[in-house]
Amino acid sequence: MKPDIKHSESQQWSTFETDWISKWAMYSPNAIMVQDDESGTTISYEQARVLLFCTARILIRNYGIKPCDRVAVLSMNRVEYIILFFAIQKAGAIMVPLNYRLTAPEIKYQLDDAAPVLLLLEDSFSKLIDQTGFAGTKLILDSPENSFLETMWSSITEPQDEEKEQENEFPILKMSDVCKILYTSGTTGRPKGAMISNGMLFWNSVNTGLRLNLVQQDVTLIFAPFFHTGGWNVLTTPFIHRGAKLILLKKFDPDRVLQQCDDQKVSVLFGVPTMMDMLYRSPEFEKVTLNSLRYVVVGGEPMPVPLIERWQEKGVPVRQGYGLTEFGPNVFSLNEEDAIRKKGSVGFPNFYIDAAIQKDDGSFAGANEAGELLLRGPVCMSGYWEKPDETSKTVINGWLHTGDIVKRDDEGYYYIIDRKKEMYISGAENVYPAEVEHVYRSHPAVREIAVIGVPDEKWGESGKAFVVLNDDHKADASTLQDWGRERLAKYKVPAHFQFLSELPKSDSGKILKRKLRDNEK
Repeated sequence: MKPDIKHSESQQWSTFETDWISKWAMYSPNAIMVQDDESGTTISYEQARVLLFCTARILIRNYGIKPCDRVAVLSMNRVEYIILFFAIQKAGAIMVPLNYRLTAPEIKYQLDDAAPVLLLLEDSFSKLIDQTGFAGTKLILDSPENSFLETMWSSITEPQDEEKEQENEFPILKMSDVCKILYTSGTTGRPKGAMISNGMLFWNSVNTGLRLNLVQQDVTLIFAPFFHTGGWNVLTTPFIHRGAKLILLKKFDPDRVLQQCDDQKVSVLFGVPTMMDMLYRSPEFEKVTLNSLRYVVVGGEPMPVPLIERWQEKGVPVRQGYGLTEFGPNVFSLNEEDAIRKKGSVGFPNFYIDAAIQKDDGSFAGANEAGELLLRGPVCMSGYWEKPDETSKTVINGWLHTGDIVKRDDEGYYYIIDRKKEMYISGAENVYPAEVEHVYRSHPAVREIAVIGVPDEKWGESGKAFVVLNDDHKADASTLQDWGRERLAKYKVPAHFQFLSELPKSDSGKILKRKLRDNEK
């Protein structure tokens, strides 16, 4: 192909940095990029290259997709979803993954906000979309009556002529271009669409590869949903950037995950603590060897030390981390050898990230002083979609204000204390629920715990703990209060305990404290 001399060298370099699949199709064309767990279908990097080029042309030629157009997707995890993202990116458009677990009014809000020109969806979600009143162009991905997937898949069996291989019909991509809008969970109000740029994905994958020591021979299982940043950007995009292998599961199944870890020689596995606990409790945990696992990567919330120890007894080290949709998401990482010695820590900031801790008075905190975590670097979002005021409140002078309260110890290790907005004040003392939860997780009877502040006539607010007990242990409120007073200041010990069979959780496995608060109203 002749180079297009109309484009500057810097513009061409930006294009190369976003087209990872084409690079690996040249280096290792037959290496497997993704394997579907359910069907066993595999796609090599060369097949993926042809698929994404063909799909990008379909979007441009048949549906008139232009740069900056939004293309929404409502689908379970499937191989075509990955191809669609890179094809939409190739067309210069913006993908908007939609959460299929939301209600029609919630999806309608996101559709109205992003205003996509095209909605690609699985047929099983058609009735849900009908309830939203969406009037734009809709395309059923898995309908036998349309040829979208058929045309897409036929491209890897039919010869591609020279005209089809021309690159100049695609826009020149810049690192600053937005390629995806991911909606936040909306825990403090309406969901906001975080704009993810090509550069953000590039630098996140670089940071991830450096800190996790990723190599082309690595294999992982992907079961986090693609409407969540963890599904795309903890391991999926870094693995593709590294030319490694993904095995795609439609949903999290503990037994299946453990079996596939052995059968597929999985080397790196990501999940939240809830998933790690479910894997440990699966009957399969004692049957599998997990010999190929270099480590598991855990995020979302601190992993209890007893659970870390169970995995390490199995010979699998645990690496804890921290991130958020608006930044990273792979921001901090704790080396596996420090998992016990620095329990509760998220480690150090990843390579190309600056971190600072700001106190309420605006000054910066020293060692062992608490304050809000501020982050700066090339993995910062471009802003919130159509919300400049919200963006300006979150990103100030290049620093993203996370709303998380952290501290840094004498050795420079970071600890997440709590969400700034989850702090409550009891008798004029600040209480950070995450600190209380961290202490109680070491109690042998406590499997899971969530603490919130509730009104108190005497103290203004006091703590209420929602607890899930281990099956083989018993404890009551009095027992847990007495135990807590030996380890926490009196004002930090919850005044109320409620025992539940399970805690409400989000699609990514995080505990939903807002639901607990709503039930208290």
